Amino acid sequence: MPLALLALAIGAFGIGTTEFVIMGLLPEVAGDFGVSIPTAGYLVTGYALGVMFGAPLMTVLGTKISRKRMLMLLMGLFVVGNLLSALAPSFGLMLTGRVVASLAHGAFFGIGSVVAADLVAPDKRAGAISLMFTGLTVANVVGVPLGTLVGQSLGWRVTFGIVAALGVVGLLGVAKLVPDMPKPEGVRLRHELAALKNVQVLLAMAMTVLGFGGVFAAITYIAPMMTHVAGFADGSVTWLLVLFGLGMVGGNLVGGKYADRALMPMLYVSLGALAAVLALFTLTAHNKIAAAVTIALVGALGFATVPPLQKRVLDHAHGAPTLASALNIGAFNLGNALSAWLGGLVIAAGLGYTAPNWVGAVLAAAALALAVLSACLERRERAAGTPASGTVPAERPTVATH
Repeated sequence: MPLALLALAIGAFGIGTTEFVIMGLLPEVAGDFGVSIPTAGYLVTGYALGVMFGAPLMTVLGTKISRKRMLMLLMGLFVVGNLLSALAPSFGLMLTGRVVASLAHGAFFGIGSVVAADLVAPDKRAGAISLMFTGLTVANVVGVPLGTLVGQSLGWRVTFGIVAALGVVGLLGVAKLVPDMPKPEGVRLRHELAALKNVQVLLAMAMTVLGFGGVFAAITYIAPMMTHVAGFADGSVTWLLVLFGLGMVGGNLVGGKYADRALMPMLYVSLGALAAVLALFTLTAHNKIAAAVTIALVGALGFATVPPLQKRVLDHAHGAPTLASALNIGAFNLGNALSAWLGGLVIAAGLGYTAPNWVGAVLAAAALALAVLSACLERRERAAGTPASGTVPAERPTVATH
């Protein structure tokens, strides 16, 4: 694997830390600003919505410059947003900082996925993508727990200041290690948009929204769930997030490995098991040991879907993958926003801190249903001998090859 993938993983580490660390700090942030836990959950929803809208916007803006330069600009925007969050004197300004930082997220992973896939042989693409996303998962083993510990000990503002410094490291890593690949010739916005006419691309994005939304329905409110229901001390949330992160690392690597061999079976197994585990979480949340095991399983099963879903989008949008790839990252975060909002609603309705787990189980089950539908449609197209709808001319052979 090329060394440039390390640079992409470094950037992913910083982005992953800022995305997930807020989950462990919701009680501290809510207390400082005098807002409720569901209201503080808007810091998750706002970030996710920023990713969703920022992904296509920043990707379109980036079509005029080289991908390396765009990745550097995105990391600079990430640094600015986290500094604003660290210094915000009000909840509204902190939410603004979260949104600013989120604008870099989708385009970085979207463009980074294309760059990673283009650096390796066609049969190694899912593995390359999973290695880049390893930075995101390792952030949940190292960055997020340490950030939570620092935030609980020294204040959450210190955490976001450190995250901004991580962004600087990511920027330097991209500048040093990512090759200055020329901007692809013949790339047109209409070609990128044409890829979105492909039903399989849209179904993959819908699976992304629902499947990963199932994960965030539970994890967004993990701190109050574990302290109020399972009976863990506040300081234990840090180590529970480590378990979640370890599960993410394992699931991401397994998903990347088997997506290159049997993509759809991998999705069936991971989505079906995720729905079952989230449903069981409403029961296991009342026992410390069972809750800890369940958290690790949610991380593993949730992130086992990331490489296959991202690869499926790239495969079916192979003629113009950049926008579709970025939009799929936005789809992950649309799922985050939807599930965080729905989780807040059921908590505010008085159904308890375990109620978001049921929301997550329903979302994951719906994603599984879409995976089955997608496979059926694909088999029908192959039997009829017709190409997938929405196919557009390839940018270059290495990306177009399946």
